[in-house]
Amino acid sequence: MSTMNNLCNETAARIRELRESSDATIDDTAAKMGISPDQLRMYEEGKTDIPIGILYSAAGIFGVDLTDLMTGKSPNLSRYCVVRSGKGPEIERYPGYRFQSLAFDFQNRLFEPLMVTLNPDMNATIAPVTHGGQEFNLVMSGRIRVIIGGSSIELNTGDSIFFDPSIPHGQLALDNQSASFLTVIMHDHPSDSMKQ
Repeated sequence: MSTMNNLCNETAARIRELRESSDATIDDTAAKMGISPDQLRMYEEGKTDIPIGILYSAAGIFGVDLTDLMTGKSPNLSRYCVVRSGKGPEIERYPGYRFQSLAFDFQNRLFEPLMVTLNPDMNATIAPVTHGGQEFNLVMSGRIRVIIGGSSIELNTGDSIFFDPSIPHGQLALDNQSASFLTVIMHDHPSDSMKQ
C-alpha cells in the first residue's frame, strides 16, 4: 500500500475514532455533515477518498484542528508558524489533487491556507465539492479552470478568484500541464474554525 493510501486510511480512522469517542452515531454525524450514513461509513472505512469539505466538517463537529485529522498531531504554536517551501504536510484527497497545509502547526486558525497542486492527467476524475465559509484561490503556476455551479472561469498565473464554496465547485489544470494555486478558506463561524 502506498504512503498516500496509508495517510488516507489513517485520516479515515481518526474520523471514526473521534465519532466513536464522542458517542456520536453514524446517522447523527452524517446528518450534520449533510451526507448519507452509507457515505460516512465508506469514508470511515477508507473505501473512498474523503473530500476536503468533509474534513472541515468533521473538524468543526468534533472540535479539533484540521491538522489533527491530517497528521494525528495537534498544532502547538500560538505566535507564528513558518512552513518552509515544500515542507508542509501533504494529503492527496483525490488522485491528481494534492493539498499541502501552510499553517498546520498554528493553533486556533480562523482560516485555512493550503497549496494545491493539480495533475492534468486526472482532470476527468475530479468531482465538484461544497463546504461552508468563503474561499479564495490565487494561481501560483500554470493555468486552471475553476468551475462554480454552471460557470467556468479560466485563470492564469497571478489571477485570483473569491467565491462562495457552498456552490459545487472544482479546479482543473489546463494546457495539459501541472498547475498550482494557493487556496485560503475562511470558515462560517467559530465552530468551523478548526479550533482545539
